[in-house]
Amino acid sequence: MHGEYKTPGGKLVVVDFDVVSRRLANVRVTGDFFVYPEESYPSLQESLDGMLTGTSESAIAELVRKAIPNDTELLGTSPQGIAIAIRRALETEAGD
Repeated sequence: MHGEYKTPGGKLVVVDFDVVSRRLANVRVTGDFFVYPEESYPSLQESLDGMLTGTSESAIAELVRKAIPNDTELLGTSPQGIAIAIRRALETEAGD
């Protein structure tokens, strides 16, 4: 699955993942935003692996917030931006 979201006044978020038994797998979050420090980036992606496909946008954003350490900055996007990209990917597939 593939979803994109251009954060208003910010950067592009791209998510790619597989769905296995109604759960996200092999999640990749890319785009032209930055995660600082970069060491926090893997925990962001790992937090999304195994998430149920029916998870709401607000719950996804909260999951992302909890996954990244308090001293981590998302520059050019937000947990909400990542959540929107994921929901778009899932809704696009559901509409096919």
